[in-house]
Amino acid sequence: MALPVEEWRRSAARCWAALEPALRERLAAAPLGEALRMGCGLFGPEEAALQRLCRRARTGKEPAAARFYREEGNRQFGRCCYRDAVRLYSQAAAHEPPRSPEVALCFANRSAALFHLGHFEVCLEDIARAESHGYPDRLLPKVLLRKAECLLRLGRLQDATDTLTAVENKMAVDGIMTSPIHRMLLKKLSQLKTEIHEGSCPEPAREAHGDIQRESEIWEENGSISGASSSLSLNFSTERGRHLVASQDILPGQNLLKEKAFVSVLCPGEGDSLLLQDSSETVWDTRVTNADLYCHHCLKQLLASIPCCGCSYAKYCSQNCADVAWEQYHRTECPLGALLLTLGVFCHVALRTVLLAGFSEVSRLVEWSRDDSNKDLCNAEAGGEHPSEVLDTRAGRKVIPGCNDNGQYQSSYQAVFNLLPHVEKHSPEHKFLCMLSIVAICKKLQETGLEAAVLNGESSTTGSEQKTCGKTSDELSPELMIMAEAMLRHVLQLQCNAQAITVMQELESGDGAVVNKKPVRLATAFFPVLSLLNHSCSPNISVSFSGTAATVRASQPIPSGQEIFHCYDEAIKMLLKCQIDARNFLSPEHLLMGELEDHLAQVYATLGKWQEAARHLGRSIQLVEMHHGPSSVEMGHELFKLAQILFNGFAVSEALSTIQRAEEILSVHCGPQSTQIQELQEMKTCLLELPRSILQRT
Repeated sequence: MALPVEEWRRSAARCWAALEPALRERLAAAPLGEALRMGCGLFGPEEAALQRLCRRARTGKEPAAARFYREEGNRQFGRCCYRDAVRLYSQAAAHEPPRSPEVALCFANRSAALFHLGHFEVCLEDIARAESHGYPDRLLPKVLLRKAECLLRLGRLQDATDTLTAVENKMAVDGIMTSPIHRMLLKKLSQLKTEIHEGSCPEPAREAHGDIQRESEIWEENGSISGASSSLSLNFSTERGRHLVASQDILPGQNLLKEKAFVSVLCPGEGDSLLLQDSSETVWDTRVTNADLYCHHCLKQLLASIPCCGCSYAKYCSQNCADVAWEQYHRTECPLGALLLTLGVFCHVALRTVLLAGFSEVSRLVEWSRDDSNKDLCNAEAGGEHPSEVLDTRAGRKVIPGCNDNGQYQSSYQAVFNLLPHVEKHSPEHKFLCMLSIVAICKKLQETGLEAAVLNGESSTTGSEQKTCGKTSDELSPELMIMAEAMLRHVLQLQCNAQAITVMQELESGDGAVVNKKPVRLATAFFPVLSLLNHSCSPNISVSFSGTAATVRASQPIPSGQEIFHCYDEAIKMLLKCQIDARNFLSPEHLLMGELEDHLAQVYATLGKWQEAARHLGRSIQLVEMHHGPSSVEMGHELFKLAQILFNGFAVSEALSTIQRAEEILSVHCGPQSTQIQELQEMKTCLLELPRSILQRT
């Protein structure tokens, strides 16, 4: 979910509609910093509505949830469904407080499931975690025997022997050897000792860790573009903006770029949307989501996750990732978890970007962008009349925007900051939504005392207190206002410069011989160098991902002087290819052609490209009407989707007429009290409250 939840978008739309026309004009024309200053005073009436929405996103640690997931894990373990048990024990651990016997029990239970799956090294790590978190002393012999068996399976005979000795001593000290459980433990102990003495331990297991082989290809790195091949050069023109061109002939499969994301944020999966359902009943979800499958820092696939110590949402592949994430950004994000889920991934990326950059660098670049002498440099790609390179008036030389003082384009915050926000191309309503969302984040930071963390501790406690003294509730500190301006810039940049990190994810297909996989959007990221590539529906490169790193390879021969093109969304690329292929054997009226148009509409809507989404969905509706009839329930559902797209794109007159058609059909099939009818009525009310000037404009 790139954008905020639907309810917050509607609240922002109602707030915008209620403003005086003169104020709307001022907001639409104001620079980002000035718009934020005005927005701080407008946020107050909307704050309560946003707080209600945030209460639906449950990211805290809840004992009831922990008990539920642990019991579900026990059920799956009893059915020998060990992979499901591992996942459920991980969810239980995420809801338990750290350093507690309860979380230790989760790790111990998970170690048993990992043992049955043959992941002996990871099993040992979980046993160590259980011990360090205060696993009950009376239960230790059982996990120590499991530890000894893991060591035996790994061929570490001496360590296994030492562990068995510790178990014997522990059981002797306890002095209770007559219970059925102790008799079972003694039998297991004797069996393991026999295996060690007879040398009958199995061949040491080699566990698959999913390590990616290092590429043996030798290449010459570009001296001017970080991570790029020497076969590329950076050019600039008013028509194409910054772009990469082949400086020599390139062969198919040749590596062109290796870049690690400056920032990435894990996208909530489809199941995570249940966090935001409005329900009075607590229903814990057991479906697998991105949050359960991948590390929230490095995006590595998870086996046995390490939970955040403060929230139940963030999970990591190792303690190192958890510590690095906490130090760099999560100590600030953790208390804001519900708010960030409500406001969407773009706002989350914007916050994390400024946290990684640090206040000093953010402040330097924001102040630089405000300097009138730099306006030409900042706006050179926005279609103004500028030469192919831009004159930096202070240095008296020509530079390409985003390059450092040495003329190098690096994967740095300076390069991120210089990506185009296309402020003039966003609708005033969309900018208002983004501005209110950023104000909400900064207000929360200030109210919860996290401002010092955002500023990286550069201000002393006393100084910070002096700065906040006397502020009204409608104000942000000057430092937070600088961070807010940068964050708003980044949210607007993401509309055109966000890169989807995708993975091929296996579909649940039982025990079939054929493994079915589909591409899944795993994270949203800023790749400053990758963003230099202009879009084409016929790209000449392909992009693959390993964690947060992207590798770009030529997909066809590229002659010297030709521009390097990238399809910005792999889903669009694949769907367009499917559409072209389908035309070879399907008639234009075939229902599958409509389904392809429907999927394309969904992808464009996810990217916020509402006009493109409406165009594709319109084609789908024509085919649905042809096959199912103009008054069918299928037609009603498609019109409902079109109404949402037109509403979000502020195509007011088209949205109102589509809402009316959808209401007429769905009220017959679903009844006037159905959820869809209620949502349509809410959208209609919101649109009708818009001032006449906006209605006439659309």
